[in-house]
Amino acid sequence: MKGRKPHEAAEREAYEEAGLVGHIGKRPLGFYLYEKRLKNRDSVLCQVKVFPLEVRKQLDRWPEQHEREFRWFAPPEAADAVSEPGLAAIIRASLKRDGEPRL
Repeated sequence: MKGRKPHEAAEREAYEEAGLVGHIGKRPLGFYLYEKRLKNRDSVLCQVKVFPLEVRKQLDRWPEQHEREFRWFAPPEAADAVSEPGLAAIIRASLKRDGEPRL
């Protein structure tokens, strides 16, 4: 997002895509690469930085509410559910041995 620091853009995306409001960390937990398919069937390599967000609440309504499926997961189950291996690795690396977030 133009004009925003990476953690600010991540905080905004969490609001737009999931209605989440909370405290975002300024340092990423990590990053991963993926190939994004465009509408014209071309692709572009994207780098995704993953920031921790301490969720304080989820709004009843948010901008992209009807564009996405939303489910809450415990962190270990979230790592198993995501399709991007790089994201799964970041989630697992952010957990303590007991499965709780290390934030």
